[in-house]
Amino acid sequence: MDTRSALYLGTVVHRRLRPVRHRLSYRVFSLLLDLDELPDLDRRLRLFGHNRTALIGFHDRDHGPGDRRPLKPWVESQLAAAGIAGGGPVRVLCFPRVLGMVFNPLTVYFCHRPDGTLSAILHEVNNTFGQRHSYLIPAETGADGLVRQSCAKEFYVSPFMAMETAYHFRIRPPDDGVSVAIRQTDAAGPVLHASLTAARAPLTDAGLLRAWLQHPLMTAKVVAGIHWEALHLWRKGLRLLPRPPAPAMPVTVVSPTPVSPTPVSRKLPA
Repeated sequence: MDTRSALYLGTVVHRRLRPVRHRLSYRVFSLLLDLDELPDLDRRLRLFGHNRTALIGFHDRDHGPGDRRPLKPWVESQLAAAGIAGGGPVRVLCFPRVLGMVFNPLTVYFCHRPDGTLSAILHEVNNTFGQRHSYLIPAETGADGLVRQSCAKEFYVSPFMAMETAYHFRIRPPDDGVSVAIRQTDAAGPVLHASLTAARAPLTDAGLLRAWLQHPLMTAKVVAGIHWEALHLWRKGLRLLPRPPAPAMPVTVVSPTPVSPTPVSRKLPA
């Protein structure tokens, strides 16, 4: 059966530029899941489970409001509250559960109009303190096939990164490949570059098995990589920054106007 859902095999790269230089790179696999296709994927694939135990899984409670409600109606409610067109497919790019464990520093929701054109991207960020926040930004694909977006940082992520920064996204929506590049800046210029670049593969049991055999402990690798990077930054002289309270509202709606210096934003309830 032809589906829009797919497996993506690729590499995550982080480059810290200031006040010390640091770089990490690791291989990963991600799933692109059309939320309308989840029931069929759950029935058809033996190694994939939606809201159930499986080698590779996707659980609604790991995303969005975290209360087990179906994700597509929640996404549609956020689009409606923000006055953004919805009604089409919602496709989620994320790390899956592997052997029941998952951590997604960033989950990207590609939100479409009924005619299939991209209307918005919801960037869902998790930190290692068990908190989650999302940025909902209208999207327009440029002539070069890229989506460019910006927003001010509203949510504490790294204990070594100040809050007074902005994110600049450059995204190639999923096709034969996908890329999500983030440039983080402060008043003095770029501070961090992070990217995921991956190639598409069919979402089949054979493909899932190969991906797992190549990355059997991927969740542990992602979490260990975050803490390993933090240790290196601490050893290079950076000190922990205080953690402010998380935003009162779980979703920040961002104007498509580029950040200069701060985008227009407003908060949405869950």
